[in-house]
Amino acid sequence: MQTSAFAHWLVVLVETLAALFMVLLAVAVMVVLVVWLVDRNQTANSVLRNFPVIGHFRYWFLHLGEFFRQYLYSSDREEMPFNRAQRTWVYRAAKNVDNTNAFGSSRDLRAEGVPFFVNAPFPSLGEQHVKPKPVTLGPYAREPYSHAAFFNISAMSFGALSAPAVRALSIGAAKAGIWMDTGEGGLAPYHLEGGCDIIFEIGTAKYGVRTPDGKLDDQKLLAICAHPQVKMVSIKLGQGAKPGMGGLLPGVKVTPEIAAIRGIPVGEDSQSPNRHLDIGNVTELMNAVRHIRDLTGKPTGFKAVMGGLDWIDELCEEVHRRGIESAPDFIIVDGSEGGTGAAPQTLMEGVGLPLRESLPALVNTLIRHGLRDRIKVICSGKCITAYDVAWALSMGADFVNSARGFMLALGCIQSLQCNRNTCPTGITTQNTKLQRGLVVTDKSERVYHYAKNVMQEVGIIAHSCGVEEPRQLDRTHCRVMGDDGVSVPLVKLFPYPQTPASRV
Repeated sequence: MQTSAFAHWLVVLVETLAALFMVLLAVAVMVVLVVWLVDRNQTANSVLRNFPVIGHFRYWFLHLGEFFRQYLYSSDREEMPFNRAQRTWVYRAAKNVDNTNAFGSSRDLRAEGVPFFVNAPFPSLGEQHVKPKPVTLGPYAREPYSHAAFFNISAMSFGALSAPAVRALSIGAAKAGIWMDTGEGGLAPYHLEGGCDIIFEIGTAKYGVRTPDGKLDDQKLLAICAHPQVKMVSIKLGQGAKPGMGGLLPGVKVTPEIAAIRGIPVGEDSQSPNRHLDIGNVTELMNAVRHIRDLTGKPTGFKAVMGGLDWIDELCEEVHRRGIESAPDFIIVDGSEGGTGAAPQTLMEGVGLPLRESLPALVNTLIRHGLRDRIKVICSGKCITAYDVAWALSMGADFVNSARGFMLALGCIQSLQCNRNTCPTGITTQNTKLQRGLVVTDKSERVYHYAKNVMQEVGIIAHSCGVEEPRQLDRTHCRVMGDDGVSVPLVKLFPYPQTPASRV
């Protein structure tokens, strides 16, 4: 009796499923027919007009191609902006696992532009990694800032990044003893959560410290700088991804919390001006630096992408007219290869000098004017591995910032979704369902290990070159491969200028 009832219900189930299948099949056939008719008669797309229905697969494959390439079709050294070998190095450094290779490097050491370091024949005995010495920024500010770590977190805003990503960066940075730049989106509680040192960035829209008409609100800035973790203030003139264009935060990312922190409407696209309303020349830039430093007591500088260097010459001359104490305490030079956010391809790929030119040009300009010791140089722009950082120090940087390196440490898989609020790893999205994938306790440890291992391996390079600590690397310690297959010392490509005797 029970067997008969079971058989009956089984037959009913099969018949129901069969009927459902026929309905779905009929719907699918109708959809295909409708799409075929629409494609065949539309005039905007020739591929779909000639190949209705199946032509849609072309766009699907184009979309999936960027994901398949990084796993199936590209070699370890082919991809951009970061190839698999670079990403793997960062992942392993962040996980604090063995980062050695066997059977030789896959890097083509004959390729033009490849840098490598000149080892000393008799390096000193002892430890290969010596802790760097502190460097003081803002000696004329009321609260000078001394910082030892030469590798730090570059500007990334809350809004562009998710709250869990900012929290993980803050906690990891505190453990590693490095600073974190807020980016132009204002100071969020997540920046402070870990207890790390903070560089507060004032963007062109002055998010977080703006009046209703977009001017600087001194009281808001004072309230932010009252936090003991806020160590310096950076005036953002431009960024590597989009020189001459303000930042853009899509409305889908402007949550009530982000809107409150930035001082903007909820759910609306937030486009920053292409420059500060009150900074239109070198004189006004110097005035802004002086005002912010006097107001807050914090070391103050600016961030820029270099095109020409004439305006830096003009700035240096203005410093000498006003007095050495008037100088910006630091300059952050961002290479045109930088960029974590949304930007037009024309600006991202075709405007601004790359770091390999702008960094030595800036350092040489400061040397020529006798201001190299007074104005500290911080650089950013695609420096994610130890030899990238060592190269920048050799060129003359005091500090090296990285944004995408720390994004990779957080688990970024380079899916190129940063501007779409669909980041699959929860790093650059305000979608709480996707943010769930980023576990702060785990990722903060990876941030810490990544920073620690980069600095340790730069120390190994420095030791091999025969210097005591990484900031002693200079252009005599690094060579770059030329187009003829013969390397050239950096000091020959970018010779140090003479300092005028009157300004030594």
